Amino acid sequence: MTFGKDERVVEPITQGESDVVRRRRALVELAVGYGLILVVIWTPRPWQRGFYVAALLWIVAVTWRSFDGWTVMGLRAGGFVRSLWVVGVALVLALVAVAVAARLGTLNRPPGAGLFVKTYWGYAIWSLMQQFLLQDFVLLRVLRLVEKKSTAVMVAVGMFALAHLPSPILTVVTVVWGTAACWLFLRYQNIFTLGMAHAVFGICLAIVVPGRVDHNMRVGLGYLRYHPRGMRHLSQRDHRLSTAVWVMADAPTRRC
Repeated sequence: MTFGKDERVVEPITQGESDVVRRRRALVELAVGYGLILVVIWTPRPWQRGFYVAALLWIVAVTWRSFDGWTVMGLRAGGFVRSLWVVGVALVLALVAVAVAARLGTLNRPPGAGLFVKTYWGYAIWSLMQQFLLQDFVLLRVLRLVEKKSTAVMVAVGMFALAHLPSPILTVVTVVWGTAACWLFLRYQNIFTLGMAHAVFGICLAIVVPGRVDHNMRVGLGYLRYHPRGMRHLSQRDHRLSTAVWVMADAPTRRC
């Protein structure tokens, strides 16, 4: 599937449904879902858990209700091989960053391949889910609300970055990667390679940037309340909820 300049990506999915109704529904779905995500990010425990469940249920429900099709959503095999170069570029950049961090003495990685996989396999899955939210939940709905793809990308990226405040590092990184990911999605219509590249970049940040600098990749209230010593006493589930970000998921676990 290819798209020309400013060609609409999202086609009508309900017979007889007017454009006004589609736009209104897309706006409500997006506003409620995104609002719940921000509430999760900025709400302390134990209330955070309730909003987490509400956000998850809402996203699942509206995705099912407004299903755009596997191809449009990029949940397909097509385009995977052609876009695999994105993962290669991510790996090269990550290796350069690791080499620089090793030279500066800031490299922090689990000892051994087994522990590395055990530490980061969950984040690899969450990376794919974050791309699902950015491209399939946000971008496709914004494309129903605006005429130009460039405008839709800017709006989606802005929302993506806003969800990573007040972390200056993650906010900047998500603007750069979010912009690239949206355009790559529109070009190749495959979300799997984007999830893989996201995982590479996220894990790279986790092992090259000290936890005291980026607050262990936390955002929102978790970023403001970050305390290195106190982190050791949190359960894994509490840690996951307190680092809620785009998909309310856990940031890579590492020593602080």
